[in-house]
Amino acid sequence: GIALSAEKNPQRLMETILLEAKDIADADAGTLYIRTKDDQLKFVILRTDSLNLAQGGTTGAAITLLPVQMYGVDEQGVREPNYKNIVSRVALTGESINIADAYDANEFDFSGTRKIDAGTGYRSQSFLTIPLKNRLGYVIGVLQLINAKDAANATVPFSPNIVPLIEALASQAAVALEN
Repeated sequence: GIALSAEKNPQRLMETILLEAKDIADADAGTLYIRTKDDQLKFVILRTDSLNLAQGGTTGAAITLLPVQMYGVDEQGVREPNYKNIVSRVALTGESINIADAYDANEFDFSGTRKIDAGTGYRSQSFLTIPLKNRLGYVIGVLQLINAKDAANATVPFSPNIVPLIEALASQAAVALEN
């Protein structure tokens, strides 16, 4: 909390948020998204330790992934919320989601995740996705952690016990980002 409130560089602040959350939750990977004015979730930091992948933030490496759309348009041209994507669902509802295995989760569209996994040889399994809410409860971003690791470095689900701690960090982070 002290480090978050003291940091003045927004890129370093977002990087600290993600890296600390990954460390607390023993996650192999994580992504931080910021909500844009046109209701997209823009990737700002992306890390995957086992792939030695670091993009965004202070790395200088650009993130080439497209933003996640929070809304789509149906066949009649009506704007509707995108609840099929886990990140947009969290941004729209303001509720955290903990998934043990993305490949077994039928409620969400993980086709993009599977495509990236196929190209990298990675296996995205456990997901902890947390909203970043400002003081007014408005979601300004989303923090997503991927693949919790146990003591033997095996991928396991995120413990429900870690969720309140990551939510508290996300809350402090949102206030620091807004400031």
